[in-house]
Amino acid sequence: QVQLVESGGGLVQPGGSLRLSCVASGLIFSTTAAKWYRQAPGKERELVAAITSADSRINYADSVKGRFTISRDNAKNTVYLQMNSLKPEDTAVYYCNAILLTWDKMYNYWGQGTQVTVSS
Repeated sequence: QVQLVESGGGLVQPGGSLRLSCVASGLIFSTTAAKWYRQAPGKERELVAAITSADSRINYADSVKGRFTISRDNAKNTVYLQMNSLKPEDTAVYYCNAILLTWDKMYNYWGQGTQVTVSS
């Protein structure tokens, strides 16, 4: 059974930093595309950052470019989201997502989410 467990959220002041972690069990992160999404109250879920499985290409939403960094530690089977220069508009529940492709199917896995609140 596949599980993704996020951690690292919390309350931080504007300009501060947090590092989110997503640990996978039941799948090997290096074989999947990994993404971070966020959802603020009353808004749709938004893709924040993504890293591919094959060549580790990375993409970011324009709203977080230059402030957030996605990375993967294959030895720990963990994906991270380093968030710097946080703004109140970054407040949201952050979700880890993994997409596993086999020759005939696509599997889409989600974590339970971790709350990030940016406020003074």
